[in-house]
Amino acid sequence: MSQPRGPLSQLRRGHEELVLGLLRKHGPLSRGELGKLCRLSRTTLYDILAELVSSGAVVTATHQDDVPRGRGRPAETLTLNPDAGQAIGIDFARRAVHVAAVNLAHEIVGAASEPHDADLPWQQRVDLAERLIGSLSEGGLRLGALSAIGAGVVGPVGGPEAREDSPTAAQDGAGETAPHPAQVLLRERFGVPVLLDNNARLSALGEAIWGAAAGGQDVLYLRLSHGVGGGLVVAGSLHRGAYGLSGEFGHITVDPQGAPCSCGGSGCLETVASIRAVLDAYRAAGGRADDVPELVKAIKEGDATALGLLADVGASIGGVLAALCNAIGPSVIVIGGELAETGAALIDPIERTLRARVMPISRHRVSLRRATLGEAAGALGGIALVLHESPLLSRYPAGPDLAQETPRNENETSPMNDTRQS
Repeated sequence: MSQPRGPLSQLRRGHEELVLGLLRKHGPLSRGELGKLCRLSRTTLYDILAELVSSGAVVTATHQDDVPRGRGRPAETLTLNPDAGQAIGIDFARRAVHVAAVNLAHEIVGAASEPHDADLPWQQRVDLAERLIGSLSEGGLRLGALSAIGAGVVGPVGGPEAREDSPTAAQDGAGETAPHPAQVLLRERFGVPVLLDNNARLSALGEAIWGAAAGGQDVLYLRLSHGVGGGLVVAGSLHRGAYGLSGEFGHITVDPQGAPCSCGGSGCLETVASIRAVLDAYRAAGGRADDVPELVKAIKEGDATALGLLADVGASIGGVLAALCNAIGPSVIVIGGELAETGAALIDPIERTLRARVMPISRHRVSLRRATLGEAAGALGGIALVLHESPLLSRYPAGPDLAQETPRNENETSPMNDTRQS
């Protein structure tokens, strides 16, 4: 039977997109929850859901442990069909590439990482990313289901809407900015749009959706890695800031007479709390460690030099976080990055200084937590950026309408753009 055409057909399609959009944003929902969110009549909503279930775009959620129980059986929840499409995120960190994939049911399909030298050319970084993505495809990832890729890079980025004039790109002879090398190379390899943002800010987004701060409305994320940065979720939305500079916590001064920083300043938090700064200080004090795992080993063995150093580093971090808390008022602070692997030796002095310096009214209202997503956080944030369906992105600049992108060939339709496909 042919589908009806005209205004009624367009209205119905609009209702379908509304329901699909709510399931993308919120994950599994009961029919009652969908009704409250979409405000369609019960008859219209149930008719739309029946067709979406029949077409395979929507399926019954398999896990219902979190559904509140009332009388009788728990309410059936519905979710997007996880086989209807997948999205990939990539985090190009300073010394590693991390990739992750998520299906439309908000389930993590897989993640993979591999370290590399800091000066590895972009061509080889993208080669590495492609190989890692290929390893995920062996576990069931279907590259043909991609509609876009979200990528994180080190440094300020103007925002996902500025795909063709990223501030991180080099200027040409006329003073114009060129696309970031990662965008150009990824687009050539996969033939889909590439949305770019700062990788620490994407880690904040990942932790706020899937990780330690899931559900938080006001979240401060600090990443302690080869660089120091982070991100903010303010009133339920990821904050980018003017010129994409939000979250540059590593360039807050902690010692005006301190070491020169790559930003041009002196004594920034990054000169004290980055991996290189901590390891250099440890070795200068007589310790022996070439990387974070060796430092962690020294801590477990009770090395007084390592413990004393991390107490000082933690105090510097805690002081910065207290100042940020007094200015921003987050309810949750998440500490991530490789240095967080040092555990209580670093986290405890951070918390002590934070509690001592934050305003008394906030002292017992701020929750300090370790990140839970590990190396996949930035890549997962890139996926959320592609879908642009998290409530955290409601006031965040969107990329160009992906539905308007030219298909890779005239006979191909991406399942990410038409979730009614099987």
